[in-house]
Parts: sequence; C-alpha cells; structure tokens
Amino acid sequence: MRRKTLGAILLVAIFASLGGVAYKVAEHFWLIKSREIKKDPRKLLDYVPEAALQIKDFRRAKIEGGRKVWELFGEEARYLKTEKEVVIKKPRMTFYQKDNTSIEARGDDGHMWLTGQEGELEKAQFQGGVQVNYRGFVLNTEEMLYLKSKNQVVLPGKVNVKGDGMELEGVGMEINLDDEKMRLLQKVRTKLVPERLENKRGRADGEKKSKM
Repeated sequence: MRRKTLGAILLVAIFASLGGVAYKVAEHFWLIKSREIKKDPRKLLDYVPEAALQIKDFRRAKIEGGRKVWELFGEEARYLKTEKEVVIKKPRMTFYQKDNTSIEARGDDGHMWLTGQEGELEKAQFQGGVQVNYRGFVLNTEEMLYLKSKNQVVLPGKVNVKGDGMELEGVGMEINLDDEKMRLLQKVRTKLVPERLENKRGRADGEKKSKM
C-alpha cells in the first residue's frame, strides 16, 4: 500500500510539475505575442478564429514617406478572416493629395479587401447613398470603387455632379488620383444654373475688390 501511495504521490507531483512548465511556456508565448500586437495591431487578426471579428469605431490609414496617403473610418467593422475582407458600417474615406487638398467619400456600407502578409489595401467598395466631395464638386451615386493598382476612384453607375452654377449627369466616372483628372464616360448631360453662376461671379468680383 505504501508503494502504491508513494507512486500515486509521485505521479501527481510529475503532472503538477508538467502543468507548471506548460503554464510558464504559454505565459511566455503570449507575452511575446502581446508585444508584437502592441507594435502592430494588425497582428491580432492572425489569432482570431474563422468567425468574424467585430471592431467598434474602425479606423485605418496608409502612411507613405512620412505622408498620410488615405484614411478610412467606420462606425463598426467586421473582419472576415477567410476572405481577407472587412465589412464596414457607415464608411468614410479621405484621400490626401500632394498639394494638401483632399477627396472625401462616404456611404452606407463598405467593403475593403486586403492582400499580402502586411494586410495591404487592395480594393475598397462603398455602396448606398455614396457621396464624393472633390474640388468644390459634390458627386452623388450608389457605388464607388477604389482600385489601388490604378490609384483610381471609379463610380460605375449613374452619377450626379453639382458645382457652382453647373450640374452634370452621366453613367460611369473615373477619378485618377495621380493627375487628379475626372471624366464622365457615357450619356453625359449638362445643366447650367444661372443664379449660381451670378453668385459665383459676384463672389469673385468681391474678392478682387477686397484685394485692391
């Protein structure tokens, strides 16, 4: 009996010792990983399960050469690990140009697709009540795409453009972010609003007089 009792005690001691070693190894592992995550929060995505990760007050930005290239916000986001896709509620995206101007876009729903180990933005899509503000023009449509490979914003559907004294309608629009060229592709219609033109001319004359 004594031998059996002694054997049982030794067995419990061995398992306890192994459990302590396993705990220390796990603790050391997660300490290293927590440091990695603090340096780069995107590392957290590597450890989430296949189910979607919910993120409140979503924010992501691209910094290049010390300059902010774009910034993306959302009220809420869900990360789909298998598809490498982020689904965003009420997305808002700002593209920062080299001349310190910006292009702002917003919509009801958004999607962004990631590529590579660093999770680089490959493509973004806004849908529902999409509005783009670009150099004094307001563009309204139902869908917007940002294509990183072309550094281009594409509005594939019907687009309404409003500016000072002018309204445009068309189907399909491209905005090249490198040279900032904007063009409507099909079924373009132009409407002039004389009242707005007069207001614009009046503001311009007032600015000239104030400088004299």
